[in-house]
Amino acid sequence: MSGALDNRIRVFRAEHRLSQSELADAIGVSRKTISTIEVGRFTPSTVIALKLARYFNVPVEEIFSLSEK
Repeated sequence: MSGALDNRIRVFRAEHRLSQSELADAIGVSRKTISTIEVGRFTPSTVIALKLARYFNVPVEEIFSLSEK
């Protein structure tokens, strides 16, 4: 099974009116980390993925999914 990791971080940030910096500060990572995850250049660790899900109060699967690319 090979698939790219898609994410909806930008969508969740927009819904909550958060900048990348605000989200990064809230979960304890750098703004660059949020940016590179959003554009798919960096696959987040399980810890970061869980922190994002906890912050937005949703299951991880609502933020991240595997594509068939």
